[in-house]
Formats: sequence, C-alpha cells, structure tokens
Amino acid sequence: MLLLTLSSSAVMVHAEIYKRVDENGHITYSNVPLKGAKKLNLDPPAPSRASGNNAGDSRPASAVKAPTPSSFPKVDSQTQNQRDDKRKTILSEELANEKKSLDDAKKALEEGKSNPEMARGANGKTFRNVAKYEEKVKKLEEDVEAHERNIELLQKELDANN
Repeated sequence: MLLLTLSSSAVMVHAEIYKRVDENGHITYSNVPLKGAKKLNLDPPAPSRASGNNAGDSRPASAVKAPTPSSFPKVDSQTQNQRDDKRKTILSEELANEKKSLDDAKKALEEGKSNPEMARGANGKTFRNVAKYEEKVKKLEEDVEAHERNIELLQKELDANN
C-alpha cells in the first residue's frame, strides 16, 4: 500500500505557460491562453525518485537525480555557460521590468485611492459611488500583488541559479 502511494505521488503534471505584455508594458504570466500572449517553451522539472533515497542519504527523495541516459545530447561546458548566462540575463531583464511595473502599479493604486468615484443621480446631484470605488481599488491592489508575486518568483529563480 505504501509503495502504491509513493509511486502515485511521483506522477508529473506539466502545465503550459503563457506570457502577455500589455500596451502599458505590464507582464502577465498565465497557464491559460490569453489574447496576445506567447506560449513559453519551458522544460518540465526533473521527476522525483521517491524510492531512490539511500538510508544514509539525508537529501529528500526529490533531490536525488536520475542518471543521464547515454543517448541524451551533451553540450560542452562553454556552450552551457553561455546558455546559463543568457538565461540569467533574460531573468534579470524580466525582474527589472517587473520592478518598474510594480512601481507603476503602486502609483496607480495610490492615485486610485485618492480619487473617489463619483456618479450623477437621477435628480442631477453628484454622489460618491462607493461600490465602483471599492471595485477599482481592489483591481489595482490585485495588480500590485501580481507584480510582487512575479518579482518573488523571478528572484527565486535567479537565486537558484547562482
């Protein structure tokens, strides 16, 4: 029963990732195709080997790597280093763009909070539209949170490659 449970947890799930840059330069990553988004070709993570852990090995089973098949294409270290450097450059550029987008989103949020939504009633009088204001602020806050998550993930990826 334990073996069946362990083997079922090793099943890989692979999701497609899409990237969209809107007219304001905001970048959105999604697992759902968006209008104008480009599909990213990412390699799936290496599968974990739940039963591959030796009794004396303190690493988790997911950290134990499977041997590379002999038919796997190999590149020289210089080519691999160039690829790694290019990837770091791309991630660094994406991080800088996300930080700028976060600053813009924070400014938009502050501006949105300081400008209440107004509406004109049937009698011609102007009044505050609280529901519309709260909806606007909530959307702006979600935008800020999305950029913060993107920054966190990009930084985590950069840190993992250093």
